[in-house]
Amino acid sequence: MTRQCEITGKKPQYGHNVSHSNRHTKRRFLPNLQPRTFMSEMLGKAFSLRVSTSAIRTVDKHHGLDSFLLQTKAKEAELMSTDVQRIRKELRKMKKAEATAPAKA
Repeated sequence: MTRQCEITGKKPQYGHNVSHSNRHTKRRFLPNLQPRTFMSEMLGKAFSLRVSTSAIRTVDKHHGLDSFLLQTKAKEAELMSTDVQRIRKELRKMKKAEATAPAKA
């Protein structure tokens, strides 16, 4: 399993530890990934994702996974994992079907 956020696409970054004597040794800065289960209101399913804490805060800010995925742009969606892209596609398809359905009186 890669150490990459499934929503934001955050990956490990590389840099150096710099000692007092200014020696540089290589190190990795890992994203803070947490396993989290998100509930989709529109699909009626729960999805287990491995996401960064910043992604958790962003989804909470948008009041749920559905509204977050529907508001993301195509360029941002390219960074998401294939599973999340599939969920986003299903949500967009449902939203479009709801919009084209005739209104009941």
